[in-house]
Amino acid sequence: QMQLTESGGGSVQAGGSLKLSCAASGYTINNRCVGWFRQAPGKEREGVAALYGDAYRIHYADSVKGRFTISGDNAKNTVYLQMTSLKPDDTAMYYCATGGSGLCGGSWSALEATRYNVFGQGTQVTVSS
Repeated sequence: QMQLTESGGGSVQAGGSLKLSCAASGYTINNRCVGWFRQAPGKEREGVAALYGDAYRIHYADSVKGRFTISGDNAKNTVYLQMTSLKPDDTAMYYCATGGSGLCGGSWSALEATRYNVFGQGTQVTVSS
């Protein structure tokens, strides 16, 4: 059974940094597309970044390009999201998810939450101004 567990969320001031972790079990991250998504109260779930393989394919939402970095550690079977220059608009519950390798073939599918079939429980990120 595939499972994902997020950690690393917290409260920071604008301009600060956080590093989220997504630990996978029941499958190997190198064989599937792994994405990070976020959802703020009253808003739809938004794709943030996605990765397949050893960074063979990486996608970012325009809103986080240049500030967030997704990476994977195959030895730890964990995917990370390094977030820098955080803004109050980044405040949300952050989820990681996994789906078939083909999802990461293009930005639209890689960042579309409805295409993924396994989600973690989420970790809260709060950025104050």
